[in-house]
Amino acid sequence: MNAKPKTVINHVAQYVVDLQVSTEFYQKVIGLDTIPEPFHDGRHTWFSIGDFAHLHIISGAKGKTDHDKNSHLCFSTTDMTAFIANLKQRKIGFESWAGEKNGITKRTDGVQQIYFKDPDGYWIEVNDDHR
Repeated sequence: MNAKPKTVINHVAQYVVDLQVSTEFYQKVIGLDTIPEPFHDGRHTWFSIGDFAHLHIISGAKGKTDHDKNSHLCFSTTDMTAFIANLKQRKIGFESWAGEKNGITKRTDGVQQIYFKDPDGYWIEVNDDHR
């Protein structure tokens, strides 16, 4: 019998206007660590987003584009209070799912969620789901 092939996520790629701004955002706001990328052409930054997954940001976008909140990256934090304090210190606004400024959504299972945009307008959710 042939076994069903296993498929797992490898990476997510985001096309960005300013690589330096986006790299700093994902390092200092989200808290991601960079990993080596093979191109060394000054157009790519790769981040680890899990044991076997990466976020690739690639420069060259002509401008920011509008995105629906339903299309978002989601990260979990162990300390939502500290994460929100970092956003406020950096003057990055966030909102609840319903769009309430500085609001926090509490799911029926108790997980807290906030939403905000990266420098290119991509939506990001941060929650405190520690499972």
